[in-house]
Amino acid sequence: MIEITSKGNFDNLERFLKAMNRKDHMKVLDSYGQLGVSALQAATPVRTGKTASSWTYEIHSGRGEDYIVWTNSNENKGQNIAILLQYGHGTRNGGYVMGTDYINPALKGVFDQLADAVWKEVTSA
Repeated sequence: MIEITSKGNFDNLERFLKAMNRKDHMKVLDSYGQLGVSALQAATPVRTGKTASSWTYEIHSGRGEDYIVWTNSNENKGQNIAILLQYGHGTRNGGYVMGTDYINPALKGVFDQLADAVWKEVTSA
């Protein structure tokens, strides 16, 4: 005969699920959204400062998931300047300007902090 026993309870899991149901985590996403904007503003190459000051974020919810989207509204002739700075672009006279990877390093710290915060929330007693 096999017998399985367990000790403890599911109080931590129940508390976490109730918090998720109340959308308490939206405050956390909001704070990390703003943290990401600050990191992107600080990391954006500056000529006039317009691209750096054009970062914003939105929180999206749907299908059981919530996520942050960072956007930059600075455009010139329909081209997003933040993307041109990140990936590079051709010039009028046939040249090419190399991109600078500034978005990924700027957000890596934000993602690491967010992952740590979520892990602590899920595993807290």
